[in-house]
Amino acid sequence: MDSGLQSIGKMLLIFGAIFVVLGGVLLLAGRLPWSGRLPGDIVVQRKNFTFYFPFATSIVLSIIISLFFWLIGRR
Repeated sequence: MDSGLQSIGKMLLIFGAIFVVLGGVLLLAGRLPWSGRLPGDIVVQRKNFTFYFPFATSIVLSIIISLFFWLIGRR
């Protein structure tokens, strides 16, 4: 039973570290000039309405995150 608690504790620490890194990235994302303004991001502006869908940014982030997890999984 003790090893089960240790594995849960390790998993919680890993998820916590991932959330800290993601939070830091989100805080710094507004300061990056290319963040959210890639060609392929969809912006529709009307009088009282703005719709924004970061399509290209989502694809780039997905590739980066996939590479990160692929590198971690190689161990």
